[in-house]
Amino acid sequence: MFSAPDPGLFRLRISLRAVLGIGLAVAVCESAGLSLPASITGGLAALLALFTVADPTVRGQALTTALMPVVGLPVLALASFLHGVPAVRDAVWLAVVFAGVYARRWGTRGHALGIFAFMMFFVAQFLHAVPDRIPELYAAVGLSLATASAVRFGVWCIERRRPLPAAPVPPAGRGLGRPATRQAFQATAACAFAAAVGQVVSHERWYWAVGAAWWIFVNAASRGETFVRGVRRVVGTVAGVAAGLAITVPLHGAPIATAALIAVCVFGIFYTAAPSYSWMMFFVTVLAGLLYGLLGVLHPGLLGLRLAETGVGALGAALAVALVLPVTTHAVTDQWVRRALHAVHDCTAAATRRLAGDAASEPAARAAELEALLGRVRLALAPLVHPLNPLQARRARALQVLALLDECARQARGVVAVAADPDASHDARLTAACRRVETAVEALLGAVPERAAGVPSTGVPGHHPGAEQALGHLHDLERALVALATPLRGSSLAQA
Repeated sequence: MFSAPDPGLFRLRISLRAVLGIGLAVAVCESAGLSLPASITGGLAALLALFTVADPTVRGQALTTALMPVVGLPVLALASFLHGVPAVRDAVWLAVVFAGVYARRWGTRGHALGIFAFMMFFVAQFLHAVPDRIPELYAAVGLSLATASAVRFGVWCIERRRPLPAAPVPPAGRGLGRPATRQAFQATAACAFAAAVGQVVSHERWYWAVGAAWWIFVNAASRGETFVRGVRRVVGTVAGVAAGLAITVPLHGAPIATAALIAVCVFGIFYTAAPSYSWMMFFVTVLAGLLYGLLGVLHPGLLGLRLAETGVGALGAALAVALVLPVTTHAVTDQWVRRALHAVHDCTAAATRRLAGDAASEPAARAAELEALLGRVRLALAPLVHPLNPLQARRARALQVLALLDECARQARGVVAVAADPDASHDARLTAACRRVETAVEALLGAVPERAAGVPSTGVPGHHPGAEQALGHLHDLERALVALATPLRGSSLAQA
């Protein structure tokens, strides 16, 4: 949680901004005279707006945030009106689940809006919302989104100076070949199981099982990824329940202490979301306990019930990915590794062209794309490198692939850093070195779509320090690519 790299303290600043934005949103709701349940709804809306909106541009982020009430408020009203009709309510919620996951085919905006719609239905169950509460819930959501937007785009617009890297586009497909379509069916099946079994476990808190099943599918693409996220969710929940018994129950909803701990949990959710799903779930579970304490219904049995419902949701997710249109870990891993290797080549080729004098080449953008793809590769390989993986030979190969890809990325970043120096000039040897990198990539993947070997080869070798550094990085990159042939070709990384 604490040793994960945070270049430019970006995660730290995002987390502090979240505490500020959500805290102000709740304060505005309270100042407007809204009830505690409405303020909680507003705080959740602000959290989602700051947590899920990930468009690469500030303008795109603002548009996605503006669309949230358009998507979420009708769902909130529908959930409130159906509160007394369980059969219809459950069927409609499953339709929202399917639509919310299917919307991921439209990228980060569809992903964020799908989550917001689902959580508006969830919060209606959490608060047992009825139609009479709709006006103040609408007011809370509107005030909170406005306040969170004022903080994000006005007071502290971190992304203006450092735009978010574009999220990697999922592999293309048609019909059931499209990942979002397959996952929509899987998530719907998982949530249907969770709703049915969750109501057997508890007629009042069954929605926790549905929420657990839903969130396990967020950012998981394969059967293995979903299993790992399910295990990590349960582990985080167990730890959170233990902390709740030791901390939140004795508080008895004391306002000041509870508010301080809620701020700590909000910070923890944002700060740990990227490096550790288990830690994030720990903070989510503690936060839920604190909110129940404020509502005056917290007791040890309730925390135990949350753990049980989380287990039901995880089981539903596991059954769904195993039985409903399963996507193997190998298929997903192979796609992302291939795309990462193409990105390594594109990054070094763009840097080499910049060193050759092509001012239009933008290696920094290619480097950002490479980092995003490597993050997705790590996520895809997580099931294989997990300590509980019994197939040690396969785990060793996966760890070797990750280490070599990280080395490729490090050397590519080195070339990009050299190319950014305006004093670095072209050396004729760069052309030959880039050809060898292309050859190494082609040996792994086949022909590359963009070749850099055609850059001008003028210049006197050996008289440009910048080019000397770039050559060193390119030579090391070539060696790493050659070494990758053994784990990638020796046998499949996964067959499950």
